[in-house]
Amino acid sequence: MKRSEINAALKEMEQMITEYRITLPAFCGFTPEEWKGRGHAWDEVRDSMLGWDITDYGLGRFDEVGFSLITLRNGNLKRKSEYPKPYAEKLLYLKEGQYSPMHFHWYKMEDIINRAGGTVLIRVYNSLPDEEIDRESPVTVHLDGETRTVPAGTQLRLTPGQSITIFPYLYHDFEVEPGTGPVLLGEVSQCNDDNTDNRFNPPVGRFPAIDEDEPPYRLLCNEYPPAE
Repeated sequence: MKRSEINAALKEMEQMITEYRITLPAFCGFTPEEWKGRGHAWDEVRDSMLGWDITDYGLGRFDEVGFSLITLRNGNLKRKSEYPKPYAEKLLYLKEGQYSPMHFHWYKMEDIINRAGGTVLIRVYNSLPDEEIDRESPVTVHLDGETRTVPAGTQLRLTPGQSITIFPYLYHDFEVEPGTGPVLLGEVSQCNDDNTDNRFNPPVGRFPAIDEDEPPYRLLCNEYPPAE
């Protein structure tokens, strides 16, 4: 992705967050220059990859396959003694036409919540013992305390205020229902590790390669300089 695309995506998500009167932690507002002066007091942000995140899944088609997100809080599975939180929270922003590919998590259970905006469509499948997609067996889903059993491949519609629980090994993808406008999602989950706990089918990447065509507006969660 071009840095200019990333900057535009961050500002677009910021605008929707402001519109719905959500206030972000201070570190989400640090400029790249301000990060250079942040000492070890901010190591939790660095080490647990809190902050801004943009993904095009390595495909270079962000407006079609990708979305913007912020990790607000998280533990660290590799450094539990320092960062013992067993939970995580994110905000995710999808605009019409964007798609998050089919995947499951080996370890993480999560609730995906439609916080504001349009309608999100989440397709669900069970997984087979060999971790491939089970395109036949019905899927039991949990939606805000309601248990439903739906055919494999059903797209569930979540309007603002609604949520779904995603269990480990449950395949899911999501996109915005056309004509409903961009969506701001919340994610409340067990501790998150995007480097090791995503099983995409078919396989894709996670973090974008960046063409530096302009200075960064904000640093992404994998770009922080080390503390001096």
